[in-house]
Amino acid sequence: MRPRPPIQGRGIFSGTGLIITGLAATLAALVFPIWSYADRSGTGVDVLNAQTVSTQYGPLSALDREFVTKVRLAGLWELPAGQQAQTKGTTEAVRTAGRHLVEGHTFLDARVRTVASRLGLSLPNEPNDQQKGWLSELDAAQGQQYDWKFANILRLAHGRVFSVVAQVRASTRNSLVRELADDANTTVLDHIKILEATGDVDFDALARDMAAGSTPPITRFPGPPGPTADPGSAVPVAPSPYPTYPLPPAAASPPPGG
Repeated sequence: MRPRPPIQGRGIFSGTGLIITGLAATLAALVFPIWSYADRSGTGVDVLNAQTVSTQYGPLSALDREFVTKVRLAGLWELPAGQQAQTKGTTEAVRTAGRHLVEGHTFLDARVRTVASRLGLSLPNEPNDQQKGWLSELDAAQGQQYDWKFANILRLAHGRVFSVVAQVRASTRNSLVRELADDANTTVLDHIKILEATGDVDFDALARDMAAGSTPPITRFPGPPGPTADPGSAVPVAPSPYPTYPLPPAAASPPPGG
């Protein structure tokens, strides 16, 4: 007895089977991206939770802590740069911009030191290496070259921090950080406008530098240090006499119970 030939139209390769297989593949394609970006270990939300600590003013994220540090660092070099511009600037517009920087960062530095103290955060007492390099460039420049370097270096720095301020203001859950972001937003925008008013900003070069430079990242785990019982004290920034700009000394931690 000969074996029967296969019956046409049955099994997975039949018309109905192909339709069912196609529907299943489509469903899998729709479900997989949702599962891929769900809140599971390693996602942005998971990292945010791992980096966040609780305070009486609301959750304090790693980005919040990084922002507080950036505000402090800005004052440590922009305030002496502003003081310098009042002496070395060759135009009244540059000297006026220098006054705005001194006034704005004197105010912001007092605010950030208060916020850091209430949150138990340590603050740096000297600029970072890049900021020291900018100060060295300004020290070496003279005449119209100084005006140009002052306007463009400071405008680039303010443009980069402006995006960080906006990100923090939009996302923070901490009331103290939110208030500091409001103050920083007002101050940075004023400085951006007054630097542009010098007429020395090269907007084409600025656009290229902003595009080439890395966007300030959201801090990845483990992130900046969190609150501590003994954060030490931050030395208030103050204009130093031109032409030398000694850095503030490192802060000494207060005695226990002090």
